[in-house]
Amino acid sequence: MIDLTGYLIVGASAAVATAGATKGVEILAHKKGWLAEPDERRLHPVPTPNIGGLAFLVGLIAALLLASQMDRFSSVISGNSELIGVLIAAVLITVLGFVDDIRELSPPMKVTGVVAVGIVLVWFGVTMFYFRLPFLDVFVLSNDWIPLFTVVWLLGMTQAINLIDGLDGLATGIVAIAAGSFFVYSKHLGDLGLLAEPNIGPLISIITLGICIGFLPFNFNPAKIFMGDCGALMLGLLMAIATSVVGGRADPQSQNFSGQTYFFIAPLFIPLLILGVPLFDVVFAIFRRTINRQGFATADRGHLHHRLIALGHGPRRAVVILWSWTALLSAVALYPALSSSSPNFLPLIAAAVILALFTVLHPRWRRANETTEIND
Repeated sequence: MIDLTGYLIVGASAAVATAGATKGVEILAHKKGWLAEPDERRLHPVPTPNIGGLAFLVGLIAALLLASQMDRFSSVISGNSELIGVLIAAVLITVLGFVDDIRELSPPMKVTGVVAVGIVLVWFGVTMFYFRLPFLDVFVLSNDWIPLFTVVWLLGMTQAINLIDGLDGLATGIVAIAAGSFFVYSKHLGDLGLLAEPNIGPLISIITLGICIGFLPFNFNPAKIFMGDCGALMLGLLMAIATSVVGGRADPQSQNFSGQTYFFIAPLFIPLLILGVPLFDVVFAIFRRTINRQGFATADRGHLHHRLIALGHGPRRAVVILWSWTALLSAVALYPALSSSSPNFLPLIAAAVILALFTVLHPRWRRANETTEIND
């Protein structure tokens, strides 16, 4: 069992390495002209570097190298080919996103690239073993189904992070909250002996959290650098890996975990709840573009962050609101899983109501106050 201190050290190393690399990537982007120009969809006022995701790869490599030198991680790293697959997949998806950032690949080419990365994960065994449907049954995935589930899961996660990356710090903060929450959940499962070992899920989760913490000071409004597709795809990859090797490997025979919550929700669905904001945005975007007879890759201003700004929220407040919803959904997922008694959801329901009222009514209150001040 790996102690919390070890995980925190590795996560901190990812944050420090990412922060240091981000400054170097920013300088390189300005020198090479790899900048995102302002347009009708982008809200930033000046050309801004858009290849910040290159620093994520540095953070990942630095953290894994440090972990490999720490005896406490030997049970996860020694003789485990999965982390080699993670590194190869991370390099490939970073290259894919980088090329898209500087030259703009076609949507079919990007999908093909992500599928190829998914196949790499399958080759090195970075896959789920089980698929539990709440209230129904546990399905053991055959070798024929594992590649399909791995690729679909990866496509869903990468697309979710990519679409939500529309405001300064939005995707970085959401993934930080989600990764931190999933680290707590996955480590708890591991401590209870409910994960197939060795399991890289907690390690990848804490590294993802560290990467986001290291990048966020440069990315929050006003952003000095954007993560770009290379960053969004990388974060989607890391979250896909962490959630699949935890949610798809939890003990399928365990039917009593924290008051039946584990049995009814199932660990594979908990990451869907924690990442509810970006995943809802994906589903809503697909529905919206289908109704409007648009291609799925067609850019528009119908995403959640665009709608919050249309309501009257500023970019910073819109980001904080979506962060808050992610934190609330994470609490809904973690509270029953970590609670030793029957959970009381009333405080979380009250928090959801307050947050919903603030989301909808705050711009109206502000406009009403401004009108009153003008009339006075």
